[in-house]
Amino acid sequence: MQAMRQTWAVLAVLLMGAPTGAFAQANCRNTAPFEPWLADFKKEAAAKGISQATIAAASPYLVLDQRIINIDRGQRFFAQNFLEISDKMLAGGRLPNGAAQMKKHQATFAREEKDFGVPASVITAFWGLESDFGAGQGKDQAIKSLVTLAYDCRRPEMFRGHLFDALRLIERGDLRADEMIGSWAGELGQTQMMPSEYMAHAIDYDGDGKRNLIKSAADVIGSSGKYLVHLGWKRGEPWLQEVRVPANLPWKEAGLSIQHPRSQWAAWGVTGADGKPLPNDNMAASVVLPLGRFGPTFLAYDNFQAYLKWNQSLNYSLTAAYYATRLDGAPPMNRGSPNIPKITFEETRELQQLLEKRGYDVGRVDGVLGLKSRVAIRDTQIKFGLPADGWPTAELLARLRTGR
Repeated sequence: MQAMRQTWAVLAVLLMGAPTGAFAQANCRNTAPFEPWLADFKKEAAAKGISQATIAAASPYLVLDQRIINIDRGQRFFAQNFLEISDKMLAGGRLPNGAAQMKKHQATFAREEKDFGVPASVITAFWGLESDFGAGQGKDQAIKSLVTLAYDCRRPEMFRGHLFDALRLIERGDLRADEMIGSWAGELGQTQMMPSEYMAHAIDYDGDGKRNLIKSAADVIGSSGKYLVHLGWKRGEPWLQEVRVPANLPWKEAGLSIQHPRSQWAAWGVTGADGKPLPNDNMAASVVLPLGRFGPTFLAYDNFQAYLKWNQSLNYSLTAAYYATRLDGAPPMNRGSPNIPKITFEETRELQQLLEKRGYDVGRVDGVLGLKSRVAIRDTQIKFGLPADGWPTAELLARLRTGR
């Protein structure tokens, strides 16, 4: 997707949050034939009030595509770290292109911020990462993808709901079946909404009577603002701020699951990235260490939770939030130590297995450092008397192997 289309097309498969929940049925097998299943689905659609005309319009695309099942069964989360991902995602002119889009659509962004309170930079960052401002929205027929995934045994109920809502988008007149081209998992539009999100949260912001997130920049901007409010966005509040932390920070207090007032972080020696004091107030924030105490450091505010609800990947969410701060004029981040300790993909997977044996819920044992794995690592570091920064190291792995 996008100007770096090949790079982001791969990353989107690996990193996007909407289609990646619930892995328990990854190895299930389909036993019922597709055609009787489809006939029953069409009957249920009609019973839900979807017209025969809409069903007929969608019928050329209500076909099974084994390629989509293969992609879904074979997907793996992206295993690179935050710096590696953000470097790739913000390359290719995304910063100047984002600034140009904010200027081009200045009036629409001003209207959106008045209506919903989401800064232009925040929407622009999602818009740039998701589709390069509409240039790379995907190449798959959404209805074909959705019907395939609704039939497949892995997550049928989730995609069944999205398929019904895709038909409702046609029924409502927002989109024609033939123009519903998006990602392999059925996401649509320039900010890549799943059909149920599109149906519930898209708005007609250009006044043409349709909600077209594929072609209308105004609809994209207004709908994204409205959707972010639904995800919990708080008007006038920050979302992410780069900071400096002292070497003696109580590391066990870091992590998204812990908040303290900025006054407390200041008392512990945390400052702005420029060294200036933090406001001595009660605004709650978490210290986020995407590469542990060796890498860049951020304060994440309540609005950052909206990023994680948009996409559950911490690295994606941090990249989108950091991108927005850069569009607002923040300088490039301090990248931290040039020698950040690393363990391999295979070692990370082993570490997850060892943590799981100790009773921790690490999420999927996949060699990728997700939020649950970070919490388990942090807790184990506390027990071993190591700096509890949630970052896996060879020392931690060795201690887990020996149990001491």
